[in-house]
Amino acid sequence: QVQLVESGGGLVQAGGSLGLACEASGYTVCISSMAWYRHAPGKEREFIATLPTGGTTCYADSAKGRFTIARDNAKSMAYLEMNSLGPGGTAVSYCEARTYDSGSCPPVNEHWGQGTQVTVAS
Repeated sequence: QVQLVESGGGLVQAGGSLGLACEASGYTVCISSMAWYRHAPGKEREFIATLPTGGTTCYADSAKGRFTIARDNAKSMAYLEMNSLGPGGTAVSYCEARTYDSGSCPPVNEHWGQGTQVTVAS
């Protein structure tokens, strides 16, 4: 399996910035992509951004121009820099990793962290 631990959540004023980090462990060589999602109160979990291994970034329209996803493959880390956070930005942010469908990799292809709370004060 791949274990994911998020960090960096907290309280930020509206208009401010916050950086999140996600550390992967376990079968990290099997990771094909890492992504960030958010789950706001009363809403469905929604996609923020993804960065495939050796690929290019992809962002939700709401994140374009404000958020930046990055990875450090040597450290098995993923990062999300969030700028211009609005009051609607309060959510639990989740790190997600997908793994290759290979015999030497975990049979479960999608892995999630426990989430980190981001609270935006208006």
